Amino acid sequence: MKYIVIIDDSPTIRTSVEYSVKSLGHGIQQAENGADALEKIKELKSGDNDIALCIVDVNMPVMDGITFIKEFRKDDKFTPIVVLTTEAEENKIKEGKEAGASGWMVKPFKPDQLLQVVNKLIR
Repeated sequence: MKYIVIIDDSPTIRTSVEYSVKSLGHGIQQAENGADALEKIKELKSGDNDIALCIVDVNMPVMDGITFIKEFRKDDKFTPIVVLTTEAEENKIKEGKEAGASGWMVKPFKPDQLLQVVNKLIR
């Protein structure tokens, strides 16, 4: 099965993102920070699953979103990563893109906008 991984330290955001994308029919895996996400992705892949897309926040404890993207990209160059954050500064966006982000959305997000972005990127 293909999974969408939702990485955010806010349970409320994770739930609302899941609600927005679950209609696509993919499995959903939530993680509360980058380190947690890397663990869960490794578990999913060892169980013969694949990652369709990651949706990640920037500001999180333990491991932030940019660090997660850099770590994830070491093993996976192609899976799309959408950054969903309150950060809208050009230099943050540039840093995210350089790390390997495929898209950038600013919170608060509209569910249909998120769905459009995800649909465009998902493989």
